[in-house]
Amino acid sequence: MIGRIISLLLVCIICFSSCKSKKTASKYKKKQRTERVVRVNQNVNEKDTKAEEPAVVSVPVNISYSERVANYINEFSAIAMEEMLQYGIPASITLAQGILESGAGAGELTMKANNHFGIKCHRGWEGESVYHDDDERGECFRKYKDPKYSYRDHSLFLTQRSRYQDLFKLRKDDYKGWAKGLRKAGYATDPKYPDKLISIVERYRLDQYDDQVLGKRVRTAQPDDAKISTYSVKPGDTLYSISRRFNLTVENLKQYNGLRNNDLAIGQVLYLHPVKNR
Repeated sequence: MIGRIISLLLVCIICFSSCKSKKTASKYKKKQRTERVVRVNQNVNEKDTKAEEPAVVSVPVNISYSERVANYINEFSAIAMEEMLQYGIPASITLAQGILESGAGAGELTMKANNHFGIKCHRGWEGESVYHDDDERGECFRKYKDPKYSYRDHSLFLTQRSRYQDLFKLRKDDYKGWAKGLRKAGYATDPKYPDKLISIVERYRLDQYDDQVLGKRVRTAQPDDAKISTYSVKPGDTLYSISRRFNLTVENLKQYNGLRNNDLAIGQVLYLHPVKNR
């Protein structure tokens, strides 16, 4: 009898020990599984954070206004002359308006919409558009896929509206008359708009592109021509911009004036042709 009792006690002790081991093992496994889940979640969060970091944006190198204008003329003069051939608008006026209205290609509206002339949507416009602050906040302006379409739309804008018809009675080389006529017809509200256009035409000699379209012989600097034989340096001028204006190379301009570097001073007088016994 005593032996049977001892045997039952031994069986109970063994069963109790086995159950306790299983619970401990199960608890350890659960603990391990919980820790693994936490680590996975942390990794996902770190990856998502890195993916949201902003990309580095490169900033273009700044250039002077005169250099920007020179680049603008070089890029769009051919288009302006083609528009003059097709629609009779002086290339000088088209270029001057483009330079003024677009900030020589660097204006906000030009950068985001390729709109070089500030042409608004107006009734009947079915193309793309953007909203931009002008005379009023959030005005609708036309958007173009390529700047050349802005130039073509400028030509159509002037030729297809009756209020601009008197302009086409003027001579094609009368850029002053065109500049004043645009203001009179209501193209711009700025009373100094004509003066600004005329100043741009004359400073950058944009009338030479009218002469090319009209088949005129472009004047070149001659020793006996006092008006163009010398040039007085103005604020913002560079040797490059001056050489382009007078159809010269930078090297020739430096040679004519005995310059050893590209430094210029405001008011400095430059010869635009070889000068003997200087």
